[in-house]
Amino acid sequence: MFDEGLKTSLWVSAEIRRCDGIFLPMTVVNRGDDDRGLVMIKQYIAGQGCIIHSRKRDMSGKLVWHRPLGDGPVPEREADDHIARQLGYDEDLWVLEVEDPKGQYAPMS
Repeated sequence: MFDEGLKTSLWVSAEIRRCDGIFLPMTVVNRGDDDRGLVMIKQYIAGQGCIIHSRKRDMSGKLVWHRPLGDGPVPEREADDHIARQLGYDEDLWVLEVEDPKGQYAPMS
């Protein structure tokens, strides 16, 4: 379970290591605030497109994952445009990319 008191930079490091362990390359595209930056992940699925995973607070204030562009893959250009817009709103945002040929990735809660 994701500890909301954990620095974002530590969570990102752990997620990269987790992906390494399941042979999915993950890179940091934009480094956000080390302590409290939110995270957006672009999951590239070979031949299908991309899924965006984003952290947000639910009605009770708890951080949860959601897919702002829908559950299925979208064209990479659409995903990149969405990320660019979000970076325009939030300069503390972390952006990660994971190459996932089989569509098996799910972010660690």
